Amino acid sequence: MSNIQKILVVDDQPVNVKLLQRKLEQNGMLVWPAYSGQQCLDQVKVELPDLILLDIMMPEMDGLEVCKILKQDESTQVIPIIFITAKTSKAGKLEGLEAGAVDYITKPIDLDETFARVRTQLRFQQIYRENLDLQKRLSESRQSAAVGAITQGISHNLNNLLGVVVGYLDLLTTAQDNPKMVTRCAKLMDQSIQRMVNIVRQLGSIASKEEFSLQPIPLQRLLDNSIRRFQSENNISNSIKVINPLDNFQLPANAEVFEGILGNLLANAIESYPKGVEDRNVLIKTALENSESNPQVIIKVLDEGAGIDPEVKDHIFEPFISGKTAVGRGMGLTIARHGIRNLGGELLVKPRTRGGTCAMLKHPVH
Repeated sequence: MSNIQKILVVDDQPVNVKLLQRKLEQNGMLVWPAYSGQQCLDQVKVELPDLILLDIMMPEMDGLEVCKILKQDESTQVIPIIFITAKTSKAGKLEGLEAGAVDYITKPIDLDETFARVRTQLRFQQIYRENLDLQKRLSESRQSAAVGAITQGISHNLNNLLGVVVGYLDLLTTAQDNPKMVTRCAKLMDQSIQRMVNIVRQLGSIASKEEFSLQPIPLQRLLDNSIRRFQSENNISNSIKVINPLDNFQLPANAEVFEGILGNLLANAIESYPKGVEDRNVLIKTALENSESNPQVIIKVLDEGAGIDPEVKDHIFEPFISGKTAVGRGMGLTIARHGIRNLGGELLVKPRTRGGTCAMLKHPVH
């Protein structure tokens, strides 16, 4: 690929084009001439220049109109444009800058000054391209790292669970005459297999961007049903206190999605307490953030547990990141945030000043 910088010079006066062409080509640049606004537009369709020197005062289509057309086209909007003009008024220059020009050269043309301004804008353009390339490479690196972390997490969890299943299979072969042992091994194997099924299901839910149907549901009913489902599915009897001043506020929601999201937040809150602690206090508080542009219902899940592990606090929304040692953990916050974002909301998690954690769910009202 050639590194020669390509300049498109547009002026209805051939002598001006010739002077600029000679000066720029003497400094190693490739110059394409155009003698009208339409010729300029036709040229950029064939090949994109690195910069355009554009005369404002031209018949039929002036430079301002050409500039506006170029800036409206996604393929040409980033090309820097330097206007050539006889206008020296502040209003005239502001008009050109508002149209999208990056600089001005006034007539009569000073060739040395013109070359200096062209070279400066080309350097800016080069920096811009390097920044875009850097952002792309950083994004690719982050994606690769995320894929690697997910792959490693899947492998680690499934291998451990398969190891558990194989271990109980070995026990079964030696305990055929012990019905109680056979029953116990079969039950524990079933639990391990169910965890593997859950991991695959959870990964599938993260990968999807399904659109859910919404209907107005009283907020109190949503909260009560979510708590009952969570306690039933996890065989947990902890009482969960609710402070809901919104009472029966009609929230446009999907009950299944809402219950799954809140259930994951409740699970994190309960599991934040050390083993052996009986009073695992969890509080749900609601409020209405009545912004004109984006009103939201705020639902906070508050606990008094161990707080956020410093080792995972910067990665808590990544799959399989958890402070727990149990196999198959670390997906709850990932799934919860993915679910609420699919609905246009957000999930934030932060430490409480007096200890414990606050998970803040922002559910859109519209």
